[in-house]
Amino acid sequence: MFVIDMNEIAKDLIVLDAINNGIKQFDKIVKVTKIQPRELNNILKKLEERELINVQEKKGWLSKKIELYPTEKGTNQVKETIHELEEKWESMKNAYESNDKQKLQQIMKDEKSFLPTMMFFGIIDIMMFSMMFSMMGMAMSSYIPADDMSQFDDGANEDLGNSDMNDGGFDFDIGF
Repeated sequence: MFVIDMNEIAKDLIVLDAINNGIKQFDKIVKVTKIQPRELNNILKKLEERELINVQEKKGWLSKKIELYPTEKGTNQVKETIHELEEKWESMKNAYESNDKQKLQQIMKDEKSFLPTMMFFGIIDIMMFSMMFSMMGMAMSSYIPADDMSQFDDGANEDLGNSDMNDGGFDFDIGF
Protein backbone atom coordinates (compact mmCIF):
# COMPACT_ATOMS: atom_id res chain seq x y z
CA MET A 1 0.00 0.00 0.00
CA PHE A 2 1.30 3.47 -0.94
CA VAL A 3 1.04 6.04 1.85
CA ILE A 4 1.21 9.76 1.10
CA ASP A 5 2.80 11.88 3.83
CA MET A 6 0.97 15.22 3.59
CA ASN A 7 3.59 16.91 5.79
CA GLU A 8 6.23 15.88 3.26
CA ILE A 9 4.16 17.27 0.38
CA ALA A 10 3.71 20.55 2.28
CA LYS A 11 7.47 20.90 2.77
CA ASP A 12 8.12 20.10 -0.89
CA LEU A 13 5.66 22.82 -1.87
CA ILE A 14 7.18 25.35 0.53
CA VAL A 15 10.67 24.71 -0.86
CA LEU A 16 9.40 24.84 -4.44
CA ASP A 17 7.65 28.14 -3.72
CA ALA A 18 10.82 29.61 -2.20
CA ILE A 19 12.73 28.69 -5.36
CA ASN A 20 9.85 29.99 -7.49
CA ASN A 21 10.16 33.32 -5.65
CA GLY A 22 13.82 33.70 -6.62
CA ILE A 23 15.66 32.13 -3.69
CA LYS A 24 18.37 30.21 -5.51
CA GLN A 25 20.95 29.26 -2.88
CA PHE A 26 20.72 26.33 -0.49
CA ASP A 27 21.62 28.30 2.64
CA LYS A 28 19.02 30.97 1.92
CA ILE A 29 16.34 28.32 1.39
CA VAL A 30 17.27 26.80 4.77
CA LYS A 31 16.89 30.22 6.39
CA VAL A 32 13.54 31.06 4.79
CA THR A 33 11.88 27.64 5.11
CA LYS A 34 13.43 26.66 8.47
CA ILE A 35 13.97 23.14 7.14
CA GLN A 36 17.09 21.31 8.34
CA PRO A 37 19.87 21.04 5.70
CA ARG A 38 19.80 17.23 5.47
CA GLU A 39 16.03 17.19 4.98
CA LEU A 40 16.22 20.07 2.50
CA ASN A 41 18.81 18.17 0.48
CA ASN A 42 16.44 15.19 0.24
CA ILE A 43 13.56 17.45 -0.77
CA LEU A 44 15.67 19.11 -3.48
CA LYS A 45 16.66 15.70 -4.87
CA LYS A 46 12.98 14.71 -5.09
CA LEU A 47 12.04 18.00 -6.74
CA GLU A 48 14.80 17.55 -9.29
CA GLU A 49 13.77 13.93 -9.97
CA ARG A 50 10.19 15.08 -10.54
CA GLU A 51 11.52 17.76 -12.93
CA LEU A 52 10.09 20.59 -10.84
CA ILE A 53 13.48 22.34 -10.46
CA ASN A 54 16.71 22.67 -12.42
CA VAL A 55 20.07 22.62 -10.67
CA GLN A 56 22.71 24.75 -12.37
CA GLU A 57 26.38 24.81 -11.50
CA LYS A 58 28.24 28.04 -12.11
CA LYS A 59 31.93 28.64 -11.68
CA GLY A 60 32.86 31.27 -9.18
CA TRP A 61 36.24 32.69 -8.22
CA LEU A 62 37.10 30.15 -5.58
CA SER A 63 34.59 27.37 -6.06
CA LYS A 64 31.59 26.29 -8.03
CA LYS A 65 28.27 27.88 -7.19
CA ILE A 66 25.03 25.90 -7.33
CA GLU A 67 21.79 27.71 -8.10
CA LEU A 68 18.27 26.34 -8.19
CA TYR A 69 15.59 27.39 -10.64
CA PRO A 70 11.97 26.28 -11.03
CA THR A 71 10.91 24.58 -14.23
CA GLU A 72 7.68 25.54 -15.96
CA LYS A 73 6.21 22.34 -14.52
CA GLY A 74 7.36 23.43 -11.04
CA THR A 75 5.87 26.91 -11.39
CA ASN A 76 2.57 25.43 -12.56
CA GLN A 77 2.58 22.96 -9.65
CA VAL A 78 2.89 25.82 -7.14
CA LYS A 79 0.09 27.79 -8.81
CA GLU A 80 -2.25 24.78 -8.94
CA THR A 81 -1.60 23.78 -5.34
CA ILE A 82 -2.10 27.32 -4.04
CA HIS A 83 -5.39 27.46 -5.95
CA GLU A 84 -6.47 24.17 -4.33
CA LEU A 85 -5.52 25.51 -0.88
CA GLU A 86 -7.53 28.67 -1.53
CA GLU A 87 -10.55 26.53 -2.41
CA LYS A 88 -10.13 24.56 0.84
CA TRP A 89 -9.97 27.82 2.79
CA GLU A 90 -13.15 29.02 1.05
CA SER A 91 -14.97 25.85 2.10
CA MET A 92 -13.82 26.43 5.69
CA LYS A 93 -15.01 30.05 5.54
CA ASN A 94 -18.37 29.02 4.12
CA ALA A 95 -18.89 26.44 6.87
CA TYR A 96 -17.97 29.05 9.50
CA GLU A 97 -20.16 31.79 8.03
CA SER A 98 -23.14 29.41 7.86
CA ASN A 99 -22.56 28.43 11.52
CA ASP A 100 -22.17 24.75 10.54
CA LYS A 101 -19.92 23.68 13.39
CA GLN A 102 -19.88 19.98 12.47
CA LYS A 103 -19.04 20.63 8.83
CA LEU A 104 -16.25 23.01 9.88
CA GLN A 105 -14.83 20.44 12.31
CA GLN A 106 -14.90 17.77 9.60
CA ILE A 107 -13.19 20.01 7.04
CA MET A 108 -10.52 21.01 9.55
CA LYS A 109 -9.97 17.39 10.50
CA ASP A 110 -9.66 16.38 6.83
CA GLU A 111 -7.38 19.31 5.96
CA LYS A 112 -5.33 19.36 9.17
CA SER A 113 -2.07 18.58 7.39
CA PHE A 114 -2.57 21.53 5.01
CA LEU A 115 -3.29 24.18 7.64
CA PRO A 116 0.38 25.12 8.28
CA THR A 117 0.92 25.33 4.50
CA MET A 118 -2.10 27.59 4.15
CA MET A 119 -0.63 29.78 6.88
CA PHE A 120 2.78 29.83 5.21
CA PHE A 121 1.25 31.05 1.94
CA GLY A 122 -0.90 33.65 3.67
CA ILE A 123 -4.13 32.04 2.50
CA ILE A 124 -5.64 31.90 5.98
CA ASP A 125 -7.09 35.03 7.56
CA ILE A 126 -5.65 34.44 11.03
CA MET A 127 -8.40 36.44 12.78
CA MET A 128 -11.18 34.45 11.13
CA PHE A 129 -9.21 31.26 11.72
CA SER A 130 -9.02 31.96 15.46
CA MET A 131 -12.77 32.73 15.50
CA MET A 132 -13.39 29.34 13.88
CA PHE A 133 -11.61 27.65 16.76
CA SER A 134 -13.57 29.73 19.22
CA MET A 135 -16.83 28.66 17.58
CA MET A 136 -15.79 25.01 17.91
CA GLY A 137 -14.62 25.52 21.50
CA MET A 138 -11.11 24.33 20.65
CA ALA A 139 -7.59 25.65 20.99
CA MET A 140 -5.67 26.46 17.83
CA SER A 141 -2.66 24.59 19.25
CA SER A 142 -4.60 21.33 18.90
CA TYR A 143 -4.36 21.73 15.12
CA ILE A 144 -1.31 23.92 14.53
CA PRO A 145 2.01 23.16 16.28
CA ALA A 146 3.62 26.11 18.06
CA ASP A 147 6.55 25.94 15.62
CA ASP A 148 4.21 26.73 12.74
CA MET A 149 2.59 29.62 14.63
CA SER A 150 5.98 31.28 15.24
CA GLN A 151 5.89 32.76 11.74
CA PHE A 152 3.19 35.15 12.98
CA ASP A 153 5.33 36.41 15.85
CA ASP A 154 6.94 39.60 14.63
CA GLY A 155 8.80 40.16 17.89
CA ALA A 156 6.67 43.17 18.78
CA ASN A 157 5.89 41.87 22.26
CA GLU A 158 9.36 40.69 23.22
CA ASP A 159 10.35 43.65 25.40
CA LEU A 160 7.02 44.41 27.04
CA GLY A 161 8.08 42.86 30.34
CA ASN A 162 11.34 44.79 30.47
CA SER A 163 10.03 48.34 30.74
CA ASP A 164 11.47 50.43 33.55
CA MET A 165 8.15 52.10 34.26
CA ASN A 166 7.52 51.20 37.91
CA ASP A 167 5.30 54.25 38.45
CA GLY A 168 2.01 52.92 37.11
CA GLY A 169 3.12 52.48 33.52
CA PHE A 170 3.20 56.10 32.37
CA ASP A 171 6.39 57.45 30.89
CA PHE A 172 5.35 61.12 31.18
CA ASP A 173 4.29 63.42 34.00
CA ILE A 174 0.50 63.77 34.07
CA GLY A 175 0.56 66.64 36.57
CA PHE A 176 -0.63 64.98 39.78
